[in-house]
Amino acid sequence: MVATVVQLTESKKQIQQNHRIFDDQKKAFRNNPMPSLTERQENLKRLKRVLLANQDRLLEAMDRDFSCRSRDESLIAEVMPSVQGINYTLKNLNGWMKPSKRHVSMLFQPASNQVHYQPKGVVGVIVPWNYPLYLAVGPLVASLSAGNRTMIKMSEFTPHTSALFRELIESTFPEDLVSVVNGEADVAADFSALPFDHLLFTGSTSVGKLVMKAAAENLTPVTLELGGKSPAIVASDVPMEDAAQRIGFGKALNAGQTCVAPDYVLCPADRVDAFVDEFRKQFTAMYPTLRDNDDYTAIINERQYDRLQSYLEDARSKGANLIEINPAQENLKDGTRKMPITLALNTTPDMKLMQDEIFGPILPIITYGNLDEAIHYINDRPRPLALYYFGYEKSQQDYVTTNTHSGGMCINDALMHVAQDDLPFGGVGDSGMGHYHGKEGFLTFSHQRAIFSKQRFNSGKFVYAPHGTTAHKLIYKMFIR
Repeated sequence: MVATVVQLTESKKQIQQNHRIFDDQKKAFRNNPMPSLTERQENLKRLKRVLLANQDRLLEAMDRDFSCRSRDESLIAEVMPSVQGINYTLKNLNGWMKPSKRHVSMLFQPASNQVHYQPKGVVGVIVPWNYPLYLAVGPLVASLSAGNRTMIKMSEFTPHTSALFRELIESTFPEDLVSVVNGEADVAADFSALPFDHLLFTGSTSVGKLVMKAAAENLTPVTLELGGKSPAIVASDVPMEDAAQRIGFGKALNAGQTCVAPDYVLCPADRVDAFVDEFRKQFTAMYPTLRDNDDYTAIINERQYDRLQSYLEDARSKGANLIEINPAQENLKDGTRKMPITLALNTTPDMKLMQDEIFGPILPIITYGNLDEAIHYINDRPRPLALYYFGYEKSQQDYVTTNTHSGGMCINDALMHVAQDDLPFGGVGDSGMGHYHGKEGFLTFSHQRAIFSKQRFNSGKFVYAPHGTTAHKLIYKMFIR
């Protein structure tokens, strides 16, 4: 009871502080509504310097939050793309900021049309627990590049990383430029209801709906990076080693706790045994042991671990054939949250793991007879955040690309589209809306202001009343045809 009262008091204080910071950022933005290229570049450089100087501390914090987070996975999937994203933005920001010239019809000459890219104002970012550094830094880079002020709500499920990131940001930026918010779910709910000029949320579809509903009260535009069940199609003739190795990497990274992880595999019925055998071989080569292997990440907390275990129990009780890949046959249920990858065969639509995004090391394998059958299976379901096709026949690659929808896609790889600096990242339908990364991030957090400009000569007077003049008739004859 005492702990609950203390938590409520702390939440109330944090919420009050958030409102004050928001007001301060709004005032600061009004005082500097169009930061220069130099200001923006310097802000990005300061962010890069603090990340590089504290990367060991950040790696340690993420390891503590997960109880075991692979150092190399944190470098590969968090630190490296964060730094590379800053470098790419620094290289290209000057060109992005320049007004773009647009066509002016002869009807309106002499005049000019331009699009100017203005900062939106104060941006809110809500960060999930699975990649707490990268999914905070990526939106922050986009927001700063566009000249905005930014408030970031970190996840309560990564307390060590969230506290450290707040410390680093506070030591690097004034509070009215960038501020990090920590707190429980009630703080997050209040945060999403602030009248931001733009709000970016990364997380589950169900929470995304709540965030969008709260933002709608303020007519705040939102970018939702959600998830869904991202399929991986194995072609009938692709070398199984290639497909299994790359799918295995994509599923094992962060123990499957990745929004774009392959959620299930669509495999030709006559190749399932070959896929299982090759997947086991490839996973074993990457992770010969699990329990004390620092390369293999643990499940973030007991809640998520129990959820995944319940998926397995539900599938087992409904007749699924579960194949656990535990190369050293270790006991992982005694004092550890590490889970081996489990392949699920003979699944049915009523199983929980076939209804919800798995977000963990469970991989159902669905059989298909021909490629159209696989495509229909995907298209009968909500549009996923990612789609993966493994096959080297160009015509089939084009066929899958043309006849499916997903937020992003890789051909003969998994996850890697997210790391491409010059590709937009985002979902579609149930998997989200809007994009960021690279130039698209700059555009998302910029108001694209259309400016039509003319000088002394006013060609528009030729269409003023009174109507029916010779000039009117000539204009109609020239331009309505």
